[in-house]
Amino acid sequence: MNKEELADQVARGTGQTKKRAMAAVDAVFASITGALRRGEKVTVVGFGTFQVKVRAPREGRNPKTGDKIHIPSRKVASFTAGKDLKAEVN
Repeated sequence: MNKEELADQVARGTGQTKKRAMAAVDAVFASITGALRRGEKVTVVGFGTFQVKVRAPREGRNPKTGDKIHIPSRKVASFTAGKDLKAEVN
């Protein structure tokens, strides 16, 4: 399912227009993104938790030449499914 299909589902589920549903989906994504950018954790009870994690620096290899390269640390967005979501999937 892509973003447009998600907005269609929201529109059908809420009885709103597709345009309003897309605005709602965009607002939710923007809110989550903004919170992660500020370093906050976003928890949606029963669904899951979005948070920023830091990957440690490490040594890697250039696949073409085999030379060692340094890969610096970086921040990555992470999602952990909640108990209810895990139960629904299984």
